[in-house]
Parts: sequence; C-alpha cells; structure tokens
Amino acid sequence: MSATPAVPPKIVAPTVEQINSDRITELAEEYWAPHSIQNHKQYDKKIVDDIYFQEILGSNFSIRRIMVLEFSQYLENYLWPNYTKDASHAHMMSIVVMLNEKFRERVQVWQAFKKENDHFPDFFQQVLHACLSDKIALKEQTALLVFLNHCFNSMEVALCRDQVKRLVSLSMWISIQPTRREQEFKAYPKWRKYWRAIQRKDNPEQLEQLTWERMFLHRLMLKFMTTLDSIPEEGDISNDKVHYCERFLEFLIDLEALLPTRRFFNTVLDDCHLVVRCQLSALSQRPEGHLFNQLLDMLKFYARFEISDETGDPLTDHDMTQIHYSKITSLQKAAFAKFPDLRNFALANVASVDTRDKLIKHFKSLSKDKLRAIANYLNLVPSPENEHEFNWCRLDEEFLRELLISRHERRASQLEALNEMPLYPTEEVIWDENVVPTAYFSGEGCLALPKLNLQFLTLHDYLLRNFNLFRLESTYEIRQDIEDAVSRLCPWKAEDETVYWGGWARMAQAILSFAVVEVAKPNIGEKRPSRVRADVTVNLNVRPEIKAEWENLRKHDVCFLITVNPINPIGTRYDYKQPFIPQVGLHSVRGCEVEGMLDTNGRVIEDGPEPRPNLPGDQRTYRVWLDCNQYRDDMNRVNQGDEDIYETFNILLRRKPKENNFKAVLETIRELMNTECVVPDWLHDIILGYGDPGAAHYTRMPEQIPVMDFNDTFLDMDHLRSSFPEYQIKVNTDDPKKLVRPFRLTFGDVGSNENENDEKEQKKVITAEPHVIPSRGPYVFNEPKKNTIPFTPTQVEAIRAGMQPGLTLVVGPPGTGKTDVAVQIISNLYHNFPSQRTLIVTHSNQALNQLFEKIVALDIDERHLLRLGHGEEALETEKDFSRYGRVNYVLAKRISLLTEVQRLQESLDVAGDVAYTCETAGHFFLYQVLARWEKYINYVKPKNGKPVPIQTVCDDFPFHKFFENAPKPLFKGVSYEEDVQIAESCFRYIERMFSELEEFRAFELLRSGLDRSKYLLVKEAKIIAMTCTHAALKRKELVDMGFKYDNILMEESAQILEIETFIPLLLQNPQDGYNRLKRWIMIGDHHQLPPVIKNMAFQKYSNMEQSLFTRLVRLGVPTVDLDGQGRARPSYDFQLIDVQDFNGVGESEPSPYFYQNLAEAEYCVAVYMYMRLIGYPAHKISILTTYNGQKHLIRDVINIRCADNPLIGRPHKVTTVDKYQGQQNDYILLSLVRTKAVGHLRDVRRLVVAMSRARLGLYIFARASLFQNCFELTPAFSQLMAKPLQLHLVMNELYPGERHISAPAPSQPMVVQDMATMANFVYNYYMEKVKVMKDVYAKSQKVWEEPGTCRVKKYDTFVSKHPGEDRDTDSEDEEEKTKPQDNPQIPVPIQDEPVEETPVVQITEAVDQMDTAEPDETEDAGESSESRANDDDAMGENEQ
Repeated sequence: MSATPAVPPKIVAPTVEQINSDRITELAEEYWAPHSIQNHKQYDKKIVDDIYFQEILGSNFSIRRIMVLEFSQYLENYLWPNYTKDASHAHMMSIVVMLNEKFRERVQVWQAFKKENDHFPDFFQQVLHACLSDKIALKEQTALLVFLNHCFNSMEVALCRDQVKRLVSLSMWISIQPTRREQEFKAYPKWRKYWRAIQRKDNPEQLEQLTWERMFLHRLMLKFMTTLDSIPEEGDISNDKVHYCERFLEFLIDLEALLPTRRFFNTVLDDCHLVVRCQLSALSQRPEGHLFNQLLDMLKFYARFEISDETGDPLTDHDMTQIHYSKITSLQKAAFAKFPDLRNFALANVASVDTRDKLIKHFKSLSKDKLRAIANYLNLVPSPENEHEFNWCRLDEEFLRELLISRHERRASQLEALNEMPLYPTEEVIWDENVVPTAYFSGEGCLALPKLNLQFLTLHDYLLRNFNLFRLESTYEIRQDIEDAVSRLCPWKAEDETVYWGGWARMAQAILSFAVVEVAKPNIGEKRPSRVRADVTVNLNVRPEIKAEWENLRKHDVCFLITVNPINPIGTRYDYKQPFIPQVGLHSVRGCEVEGMLDTNGRVIEDGPEPRPNLPGDQRTYRVWLDCNQYRDDMNRVNQGDEDIYETFNILLRRKPKENNFKAVLETIRELMNTECVVPDWLHDIILGYGDPGAAHYTRMPEQIPVMDFNDTFLDMDHLRSSFPEYQIKVNTDDPKKLVRPFRLTFGDVGSNENENDEKEQKKVITAEPHVIPSRGPYVFNEPKKNTIPFTPTQVEAIRAGMQPGLTLVVGPPGTGKTDVAVQIISNLYHNFPSQRTLIVTHSNQALNQLFEKIVALDIDERHLLRLGHGEEALETEKDFSRYGRVNYVLAKRISLLTEVQRLQESLDVAGDVAYTCETAGHFFLYQVLARWEKYINYVKPKNGKPVPIQTVCDDFPFHKFFENAPKPLFKGVSYEEDVQIAESCFRYIERMFSELEEFRAFELLRSGLDRSKYLLVKEAKIIAMTCTHAALKRKELVDMGFKYDNILMEESAQILEIETFIPLLLQNPQDGYNRLKRWIMIGDHHQLPPVIKNMAFQKYSNMEQSLFTRLVRLGVPTVDLDGQGRARPSYDFQLIDVQDFNGVGESEPSPYFYQNLAEAEYCVAVYMYMRLIGYPAHKISILTTYNGQKHLIRDVINIRCADNPLIGRPHKVTTVDKYQGQQNDYILLSLVRTKAVGHLRDVRRLVVAMSRARLGLYIFARASLFQNCFELTPAFSQLMAKPLQLHLVMNELYPGERHISAPAPSQPMVVQDMATMANFVYNYYMEKVKVMKDVYAKSQKVWEEPGTCRVKKYDTFVSKHPGEDRDTDSEDEEEKTKPQDNPQIPVPIQDEPVEETPVVQITEAVDQMDTAEPDETEDAGESSESRANDDDAMGENEQ
C-alpha cells in the first residue's frame, strides 16, 4: 500500500486587516468601492492594466490576490461597467479571472452582466480569439478554457446560451473531412437537408466571421494536440502544461456529456482522433499523467456513450452490438476487396476477431501504407491528394494501427462492468486524492469526477453519475470513520513483530481470528461466487454499554475488515496533522455484511421476538457475507502470486447505523439500472433536462379536471372570492345561509381551445357550488374536522395545482406555510379521489412528523394513514402510525366495532352470536339491519309521494334503543325533512360501522403480524409517508410486495439529494408498460440550504449538493411562489450588534475550520442571561452560530456561567444554522464568528436560513465592517447597518412587556459599549436581583470571574469544513450515550428546558443551589472543548 498522497495546502483567505492595508483596497477606495462612491475618480484603463500585470499575472494568478480583488467588487463596479469592444487584453483577462473566482467560491456569477449585457457578445468574441492565440501564457490559456467551460455549463442563462450554441451547431461540420461528412449525410439524410439550408441562409458579408466561429472548436483541439505533443517522454515537465491538458479534457468531457453540445461535436471530436492522440501521448505514460489518464477514460466513456446522436434516444446493449458488428463487417469488406493479406481476417466470424489481442495479431504485420489505405477507405484519414488540407492529421504507423484497433475492438457493456463492480470501497479508492479528494478542496484544479449539471444524456447516464457520486461520498465518510477509529486504536509494532494496541476505540475491535467458511458455486452465466461467508471473532472486554452495541449488530449491518502492519514502535504518539496510512501501516480494507452473531453451537442467532441467549465470556463470533465480486478479484490476484489478504485482517470496524445505509442505496440504484426504468411519459424529458420545461404543468396536461371539490379549503364565500382575483365567481344562489363551505368549483377555462385567446379570457369564470356533506351520525364526534387557515391566493393556486394531474413545484420561503399547503393538498386528494393512494416523502423524520401531526388534525380517517420507517416514535401524538401500530389500531378498532354490533344486536332483540367475526357481522347487517331499514324508509318516504306525519318518522325508527347514548332529543320534531335527514345520518353511522368491518375482514384471515402489515401497506392505507432514505433502502421490498400509488408529495424537496428524489418515482412496477403516477408535487425552497454533502470536492466540483428541485427551477419549470409571511410578526425586531476584538483577539482557529470567537460567545450568553433575568422563558430563546467550533465554545460558556443556575438555566438550543434549518423560535441570538474573512456565509442560502429562524426578535453578533462590504450580503446588511450597531437596553421593563413595540421608550435606553460592559452589567443586575431575597442574602455572596476566562482549546482531531456535519457525540439529534459522570470534563448535554418559569415559592431553594453553579467552582472551563475532542472514544491505556 503506497503512502497517503500529500494533502493539498489549505488556501488561507486574506484577513480584514490585510485587505484594509492592501494596495488593491486603496485603489478600490479611490475607484470602485461602493461605500466611497461619492469620492470616486474617473475610470482609468491604466489602472486595470496595472492591476492585471502586477496583481494577477505578476503574482502567477495568486488565489489570495484574486480573492481580495473579487471581494472588493472589482468586477461589478469597475471592470464590467467600463468594458467596451476595444478593451485591452488585460481588461478582458481580468473579467475572465474574476468570473472564474466567483465560480470557484460558488457565489452568484451572472448578475452583473444581466444589467448591462450589450457588450457581452463582443467580450465573448475577444475571449474566443484569445483562446486560439499563441502569444499568451499557458496559465492565461487555462483560465480562458475554464471560463469557456463555465459558459457551456450555464446554458440556462440566455446570455451564455446565445453565444455558445453557435459554436456547436451542425455548421461546425465544415471542419471535418469531406469524405467523412458525406458518409455521415448518407447515414442521416435529414442533416444533409439542414446543411444545405444553412449554406443558403449564410450572409456573404458575414461568411468569414461565421466560418471562423464554426471552425473554432476544431482549431482549439488542434492547438491542444500541439501542446500535448510538446510534452517529452522523459525529463522536466511544466506543471502549467499538465494543468492545461487536464482542464482541456475536462472541457471536452463536459461538451460530450450534454446532448445539445455533443450532437454534432461528437463527430468532429471523432474525426480529429483526439482520444487516440491522447492515448499515444507521452503524458499518458508519465507518472504526472495519472489524473490525465483518469480524465481520458471518462472522455472515452462519453465519446462512445450508448446514445443516438441523431435522435437523442438511448441505445440498448443489442443496438450497441449491432453498431459494433456493422463497423467490423465494413472493415472486413474493405479487407476482402482491397487487401489480400487480410483474407483470413475478412472471412472470420466477428466474435473471433473483435478483441484487441486478435486485432493486433491481424494488423501488426501490415505496413504503414496498407494501414493508411484501410483508414482512408473507412474515411478515417484524408486521401493523399487532400493531405495538404489536413496536415494536422498524424499518419505514422503507430497512430494508424492504434486508430484502427481502438475503433473496432469490442467494448465491454457498461452494465456488465457495473454489475461486476464491488460495492464496498477498498484502500485503493478510499485514499486516492483524484477520486476521493481531501476535505480541504480548494476548487483550483479539476478532478476525475462526474458532474451533476442541468441535463443528462439518458436515464442510464443519470443513474450512473449519481451512483458514482453517492458511492464516492459514502467512501469519503468511510475514510473518516476508519481514520478516526484506527488512530484511536493506536497500533504499534511490538518487539516480536506483532501488533500492539496502544489505545481503544468504541467503533473498532482487534480481530482474534478470521476464516472464510463458505465459497458457493457461481450462478449460471456468472463468474463470481454466488455467496462468500466468513466468521470473525473479537474480544469484547469493554464497558457494558459498548459491549451491548457490538452484540446488537443486526442482520445486513455493514462492517469493515482492516489490515494494519504498523512500523512505529511502542509509545509513538499519533499526529493528526501527518498522513494517516504511514503512521498506522494500513495495508488493506474490505467491506462485509453481518448475517448474525453465532451462539455457543456455532449457529446464527436469528432476529426475532424471543430474547437473545446470554453468551458466556467476552469472545463473540460474527458470521458475515463478503462481496462476491471483490472476493473473485482478490483470488485472481492471489493466483498471480499476490498475498492473500483474507489471512491478514486484524481490525473489525462498525459504523453508526444512521450513516451506514450506503450499500442498500447503491444496490437500489444498480437494480434500477438493470430494470426497465419506466418514468411517466410526461416527466421523462423534464427529468433529463430537455424539451419544454412547462410541458408537465397542469395547464398543459391533457387530463386536466374542470370540476374540483375544494372541500374545506375556503373558510367562507368572501375567502373564496379573494382567492381568485383574476376570475369572475358565479354562484347558483344568493342566499347567504346556503353559501357556506364546502365548495365545488367548476373552472370555465379548463378544456377550452388555447388558440382562441379571446374566448379563453371570457371563460375566466369559476362557478362555485356549495354542497352539504351528508351527516355521518348523531354524535358530536361525527362532525368532520375543518381547516381553519385563511389561505392566500398563491397558496390556493398551489393547492389547485397539486390537485390537478402533472408536476407541481411550490417554492416556499421561510414562514410562508409550505406544510399547511401540503396538508391541504393531501386532504383534498383524499376526498376527491378516494380510490387513489398518495405517497408522502420528506428529507427528515422531523419534517415527516410535523406534516403528520397536521394531517391527523384534518378530516382524514386515521385507518388510512401509515408511517413507514424509524422516527414515528417522535410523533407528538398519542397514536402509533407505524406499520405494527396501525395493525394494532385495526385489531383494536375491530373489537370496538364488534362490541357496537353486539349492542345493536341486543337493541334489536336478535338471537345468536352475530358479533363473533366480521363475516358474521356482515350477515347480520344484510339480513337484520338492512331489511329493517328498507322497510322503514319505504314507509317514511313512500314512492307515491304521499305526505307522512312528522311523528311517524320518530315513532317507526327501528334503532331508537341503539342510539340511546346520542345527544337528546334524537329527532327534533320541527320539520319532516330534518327528521328524515337525522334518520338517514343514523343509518349512515351504522352502515359505516359494517363497511369498516368488511375492510377489516382480511385481518381475521391473515394470522401473522407481517402479513397483516403488508396487507395494510398494499391495500388498506391511502396516505403512506416515509423519508427519502427509507424509500431508497426499501425499494426492492416495496416493489416485490406489489406496492402501488398514484400521487407523490415531497416536502423539503430542496434538501433531498437528486437520486433520493428520483427513487420514490419508481417504488412500483409499471402497469402495461406505463407508470401509473398521476401527480408529483414538490414543495421546498432552493434559496435555503441544500443537502449536506460532507466532502467539499463533491459539493463544489461535482455539484452534488444540487437537488432535483433546484435543477428543475434552474431549467425554468413553472413554479408557484408562496408570498404570505406567517412566521414573523409585522413589527419583527432585529439588530446587528458590532462585536470588536477582546484582548486583541477576534476569531481564532485552533484547528482547521474549527472557528471560534470568544467575544461573540460571551456577548451572546450575557444577552441570554439578561433576557432570562427580566423574565423571558428559556424555551423561547435559541442561540445559533455558523461554525461548529463556536457552537462548542458557546456551550462551554453556558456551562460555566449559567447552566446549573435555576434562575437562568440553558436556552432551548445551541446549534449551527445548518442544523436548525426547518426549525424556529421566538427569539434568536446569532453569532457570525468570522472577523478575518466572510467565509461560507457568502453562500446567500445560509444567510437566508440564519435570518429567518426568529418569529419575534433576531439579534446578530458580528464584525459589521467585514460583512457590510460583501456584495452577496448587501441586501440584508444594508438594512442591518441602518440601525444602531450597539445594543440598547430599556431599563425597568420586564417580560411580558405592556408597551407596544412602536411606542417610544419611557426612559433613555442604556447603550452597551462592548461585551465586557454587558457582562459586568448582567452580573451587577443579577446580584441586585439576589439582594431582593433578603432571607437568603447571606448565601448569595459570589466571586465574579472576569469575562474571557473561558480558554479556547485546540480541537485535536478531524474537523469538517461543513457546518452541517458534526462528527462528535454531542450532536443535537443523536442520543448521548456517555453519561457526564463517566468523564467529569464533559459538559452536561444541552437539553430542552421546562417551559415554566421558576415559581416564587421555589426561589429560596434556587438561591441555596446557586453556589454550585458559579464559575469559581469550575476548574477549567476550556477543558470541555478539548474533552469533547477526546470523548469516551479517546485513547488511553487506563481504559483498556
């Protein structure tokens, strides 16, 4: 195993002090800084040239210098506003560099150009000419290439699309050989027609410019090949050349991976044989070409992708075989006709000559001339007479032979290769920096990774890219877990050459023995074993709770087998800053899947209701399944003389179940690729990113429904009228008593001819028809629950769109009622289409539970609700909506209904045991109940229409005795119609009882809980809810069970990974080749934070954080944008509090990306303490921050200052902004931490989440001078800076306040100068409060500890750059397993506090306890940060 590659250096952003003292900043103040706009000098192009040659080119494109320029708004305020088509090369390059930097930092890019876009075509032309220039440096060429690629990847921006599409149209075929062009036209005759049409339309005056544009990409490739050929086989090599070549291949891959760009470009690429030239290049043979070769493999893959360039349709394996056969047979025909030397080749069958080895055998003896003649015959190279026109084409023997062989060799099926791929990562992939880059990815270079952009070639391409990225993101997490656990084990080399374990780890154990116990024969047609099983024995001599975790490993849990051969002697300390592999001597990693733990007889202990046997001793053996593909590969290597790694494993590693579902998801994606994916026709093109983005909108769907029952959506007629401002509302009655909900609406514009616009305008009429829901019975609980929310017009439009067939995207900013809209859509679908089933999918269990709690409050029969997956236990309802909870509900309901049947039987004096089963109850209803009712109804509603006395309705009613417990009187005796309706409602109640029992009859026939739960899922439930992860994990199980659904509603869609959004579409088998899905409703907000991708390279480079929801919005799919704010009050209070350095220190970074700011932490906690002292409830206050380091520091300060003080206590939550998305509280204290550089708050989505969590008050603690100058944050900070930047306190006002927020303060507010002032004021205020309690005054003497004494400690282990990831054990959403008493340094975990204030009667006790909560009792507060870094997993021989 090779050593870990050197980790690329972390790019350190320049600090504010450096920026302020910088020459660039001085120039910005004079010429373009927004805050000095009044004093700006005139534009000077010499300034642009000087900056470019000194600061950009002169610094060799230093990232730090470019960051300072970009942050100063150089592009927005100076470069672009002053650009003209005569601008200098330096001006154009400066714009290119600034744009590339914006893409690298992933901030908004095209805003500046959209305002003034007149000069963009000139700018783009200047870029194209510079790309082909030989006079500029390679670094500049690379920057231009990166910019060009960004333009091609921003096709949704009209500005870019208009320029780049001209470069890749059919007219670019002017650059290919005429004979090849003629061959293509013969294959695709319609393109010849288009070609001639283009030639006719060409303006002779513009022909020269048009020809130059059409030849551009061809010339660019020729220039690249010249650069590539200049790299020698040996000797020094320019890094700039290597980077240029790598970036060029990345550019070609991106062109090939999009259908609009590849359709004609692919032929040009093939015609100039760039792939073969790259294969034969010196760079591909050198060690510096490792990444180049990986990119070349990707380019080869896409150049031959299984798609028809003509139609864009996917090609099956059969189609690809036919194309391959036609190529080989055309070569054989050429050989037979022209080359007698190849007669044997010409007469052989295809399968015997299409491998590389066979082709080499046939072609190696041919001379250069014969090879050229064959290539010329196949239109691959120019003929001798045309050679001078195509002098770029290589014609040497090596090239010609490789060209013919690579073109005609059999290509392995992508699917076969995928099916033979091991799903567990090995050490070769886990530590390959080009494939799984380090966490500190800067974004400077390119990587051999697929990208998720706007469009995909086919569903296979879509799934494959997602498969690879999901696998690699999982691999990155696995790498972190392995490095963490193995470093804690601290393996050392003992004197006897064995491994000595210097530490211990919770998640890893040393293996005592490992043996492969079964290798089953391969299945027919496969090469791998059908099953490989092994036994692993470990010694669990650990704490009882950890032993229990190991013993609770379940079937299908994934573990890892690791071999380490350490070289460090005993006592060597592990250094987290050094590469991992050399320190621990890691040799190999293999995955396995647990089958079960073995009992004393060697049998697997099965999971089941029976208690597990108690096993003696500490040794435990697990039976595991190994990956069959991987085992076959390893055994092949053993047969070639390599070591058998299965005899060397010495560590067994497990992972947290929550993070360990990657294998099941990968198997699901692979299974989808092996099955005929049937996506609904109306969705197929939209998912791939093609066609009309509005094609699936409900107004364009053929099955649009004109009449819809909106049920209880509208509160009254006025609400209905205000909900459709553009429509005329017609009603059939003017009686206000009848104009009450529910309303059935008929839309006049549905089904009209779209071309007849005038008629359509006239038909913008809604006919509202109130209708009465028949009463369900005489009891109070029979009244249906009703909606109480006055929906806004946009919310009503979202509900209407969700009820119609098609794709509905609802964009809901924070607090606009997304969940309420979702619930109403579900309710309306349930009532309008009772036979249809709706699937609800969310990102998190928390969101699913919030949704379910609101669904339960509506008029939906709870027997039709089902919640799948773990997490239902967090539902804040007394009912259990899980599978088995619903089965128990049905069984209990059945008994309850049968008891009612028994009561009905007794009331009717019917003999026999009719309430024994659902079946007997059904017979009783048919023969006894229904017969009596029909007799009664015939009497009170005679067919001849004769009037019946009112009293008769009551007297003859047969079920008086049964309804004795109903509210009295049962019949009012006022009107005949009313009494008949009461009688009918009573019968409906009885009828409903028996219809429910008929539905429950299956539960009597099915005896096992599993069968009953399956029946419930497949037949009974109408609304089924699950998380996207559960859907991905259980897809195969659901499909096999016959699960069916008609509608999907997704909440939090913008937080769900692309692939996890797609999988729920395919949780059912197609019917007659079609998907039965009718509606897909996605609700989310792409302006808030995206899915958490822990690896920055996958997040930034591969764009893996882009959700399908965001991609559809970028594509231009119509959305409904909710606009009514319901979270924050209109008089929402907010203030930015400027926090300066404390003792000369602002932000600190004890470990990479572990940012802390002690001044802000102390200030936040001081304000929190003050709020508590004046009466604010703790549960209404949350403290948020943008970094994990600051979160830990604030918790430490709280533990010191007030955690155990009964008068103050802990706030509701202390966590990061990323983790708090989707939650809210009345008051938010927000710490932005950074004082040197803005950091990841430049991502506006994080700012949106941070600023929208508060309902009543938001207080932001930050360095104002840093954030006010950030271009992306200007809209928010311009409002914040308009208010005073110092905290103002109105004295002598307590919570809850009586003064209106707009009323003036009764006294002059106290202005707090800084953090220390606030901290001392809070202490004095606290002491005054205590003095009031005179009876315990003596006990309340305190020693005040100065602010700033909480020491900042180094976090000596891996820290993620991503604030959404927190790998320590005090994460808010994980159960804390370590008790504080186990380690006195670990602070008590933050927990929700009781909502009640401390009662006055308890104050005496409270003051008694206060001595224990004071800071002078705490030995060293800073220790808590370090103790968390080395928690109960920490190394230590005392724990052994």
